[in-house]
Amino acid sequence: MGGGAFILVLAVALAESIAPAGRKCQLNGLWRNDQDSLMEISMLRDNGDFQGQYLTRVTLSGGCAHISPLRGVQQQLGEEGWSTFAFTVRWDKFSNATTAFVGQCFVDAGGKETLSTMWLLREAVGSLEEDWKATRVGRNIFTRKRTTEGKIPPNLFPTCETVSSPAP
Repeated sequence: MGGGAFILVLAVALAESIAPAGRKCQLNGLWRNDQDSLMEISMLRDNGDFQGQYLTRVTLSGGCAHISPLRGVQQQLGEEGWSTFAFTVRWDKFSNATTAFVGQCFVDAGGKETLSTMWLLREAVGSLEEDWKATRVGRNIFTRKRTTEGKIPPNLFPTCETVSSPAP
């Protein structure tokens, strides 16, 4: 009986050590972060390039947000570990800023996918003397949001396109 218990423990340890290869993380689809922003990765190419759109709940100006384009690349891995990735979001419709994200995708034993990211946001400033205040750094955790189409539902958040401006 002691030998059987040892084999069981060895089998569990071996299964845990190879588990990442069996639990692949797919970047495509809809993701929500800890700030309630949404990210949709709609096109993931075989070479790792991807694109999509981002709807932020946080703006520099405090106003409403537009859906903004994102482009990135996913590191292609072999059989071990989970992929790393990077992407940029250009806030071109409501802010003169760009954000660069880097991160890694993880899948837990229950199959829950999580994207752990760090970001740098660069805001335009008027002079080199103001450069010190132009870059912010932060962290976001994204989890997959299940929808039938994997897209940002138009009625989920009011954006600048759907919200009328208050009267002056």
